[in-house]
Amino acid sequence: MTRWLLALLLALTPLAALAQAGGDPAPLQFHDRAEEARFHALASDLRCVMCQNQSLADSNAQIAHDLRREVLTLMRQGKTDAQVKQFLVARYGEFVLYQPRVESKTWLLWFGPALLLLLGGLAVARVVRRHAGSAPAAAAGQTTADAADDDRKQEW
Repeated sequence: MTRWLLALLLALTPLAALAQAGGDPAPLQFHDRAEEARFHALASDLRCVMCQNQSLADSNAQIAHDLRREVLTLMRQGKTDAQVKQFLVARYGEFVLYQPRVESKTWLLWFGPALLLLLGGLAVARVVRRHAGSAPAAAAGQTTADAADDDRKQEW
């Protein structure tokens, strides 16, 4: 009897490995199209805190399902979009916003790419100037050397 039970458990083990958590158990129900449009606009402005590269609207992570429910609940409590965002920022930090506010602590995030681009452009300009300045001198040096060779040939 125990062998049959053991065989049954071993046979069912691969099926347990294939099991996945289902999607959102109960899809969100909206009262009207305006609420749905507002919700989708708000969810697309928020970042999934687990996925990091997907919006809250696009993510299938369980925390994204929970946060979508939380956003809808806050909307139905009469909170404005700014209040909903502030609630999530208080919980998860500025990272939850796809476009964080411009503040002293987010300057590097906002202006860092432009600063890197500017520094790269300056470095390229410097290298180009350095090579452009040395090329005419080298060409002038070759001309003088060629002239000296011509003079030697005429002497022989």
